[in-house]
Amino acid sequence: MKNSHLIIKLLSMALFALAISACSSTTKVESDLGLKGAPDWVNEGTNILNSKDGRLFHGVGSSSPTGDMALQKSVADDRARAEVAKILSSYMDVVSNDYMSSAKAGGTNISEEAVSRQIKAVTKVNLTGAKIIGNWRDPKTNVIYSIAELDMKQVKNTLAGTQEMNDDLRRYIETSADNIFDRIAKEKK
Repeated sequence: MKNSHLIIKLLSMALFALAISACSSTTKVESDLGLKGAPDWVNEGTNILNSKDGRLFHGVGSSSPTGDMALQKSVADDRARAEVAKILSSYMDVVSNDYMSSAKAGGTNISEEAVSRQIKAVTKVNLTGAKIIGNWRDPKTNVIYSIAELDMKQVKNTLAGTQEMNDDLRRYIETSADNIFDRIAKEKK
């Protein structure tokens, strides 16, 4: 029991440190492209947000004209999913670091490599739940923009069903995932 409290404290501290570095260095997209007539999501770019619709990871991708509209849309969709992958990966790094800090603070001896492998596997599985929720073509440039969305509920459901995950890590995520998400979303504003 004492060890798990230490693990949780150490993981929290490490994830906080990672959250700060992740927010400053990874998926930075211009927050206002200034495209007249574009949907808000195009101008806002990739984002993590807590809204009335839930806790959401939004990835925005684009593709210049290729001569094949279907291919161009597919490229924009893939780039939007890649943006979701980046922000989800950054989020899961924060979760992992918070957990590791907490575990170590509680005196638990855990393998950082094992936790990292578990988190990466869960991140890959979750990306299958990212869906394209919109497209927009700029009438002036013919650039196509796509937005992909992944709901935090989907992430948590996937985590709950993962057999390879350490039980302590699973419990930590169940109790802390939303708070970590809210903290990161607030920091990004």
